[in-house]
Amino acid sequence: MQQADYSSATVFVPGHITGFFSAQTAATCAQAGSRGAGIALTDGVEVTVTPGSGLQLNGEEIEMLPVGDVCTRLGVDAAVDATTSLPLGAGFGVSGALALGTALAANAVFDCGKSENELITMAHCAEVEAGTGLGDVVAQARGGLPIRIDPGSPSHGRVDGVAARPRIEYISFGEVSTETVLAGDTDDLTRAGESALSHLLERPTLSRFMTASREFADDAGLVTEEVATAIDAVAKADGDSGDDIDSSAAMAMLGNTVFATGTGLSAAGYDAQQCRVDAGGARLCDS
Repeated sequence: MQQADYSSATVFVPGHITGFFSAQTAATCAQAGSRGAGIALTDGVEVTVTPGSGLQLNGEEIEMLPVGDVCTRLGVDAAVDATTSLPLGAGFGVSGALALGTALAANAVFDCGKSENELITMAHCAEVEAGTGLGDVVAQARGGLPIRIDPGSPSHGRVDGVAARPRIEYISFGEVSTETVLAGDTDDLTRAGESALSHLLERPTLSRFMTASREFADDAGLVTEEVATAIDAVAKADGDSGDDIDSSAAMAMLGNTVFATGTGLSAAGYDAQQCRVDAGGARLCDS
């Protein structure tokens, strides 16, 4: 077991909304993952690590397999205390944030001597093997509006980004089990994700990302009634506004959640949460 070097360390990891993705299998967890695109949010997860054991989220004891896996890979006994305003299981990459935050903070506390890419790979592999995510960790490490062109950890994947930093609104209507969706037949989902990525790469703009995300959710058959109603309401509010601010909405993967650019959800009458795009990616907080 690694001995503690510092008494504690805290990491901020941005939330991550996936607009579309395609599942990609490979011989190793570091090569596997997803292709797709999403948005890193200034609303995120703060993860504090101290020597000890256990995982708390917003003051409640929880179990999260990727977090324990990261500690095992690092060879440490860590107590993880995380806080977030984001809902769990609703398409915000909270499990990926917990895994990545734990890796970065534990590396500092226990002086593990791992590089950033090694730590990102550990968290990515923990997520892939647990079935709780395929691309959130890589996107959360980068920040911005990441486009995951090739799947996998930093030593295997290739990531670009949409050069935009819009205001974001979101509202969640409940959970969707990522493990259940990923464990099922993902052929239609993958075909839809490949089509959406090709569409975005032709012209990597914010509007093209939102259009590709909406089409993906429809083609993959994932849109719920609440999501469809909210997306339609945003489109109608934008058409009725008469101003030059383009608002559009799409479904967060994988969650019963709608996100919108600009003030789309507020204009449509929803009590939406508001934030910005986080450009910095996961990072240690000042001690």
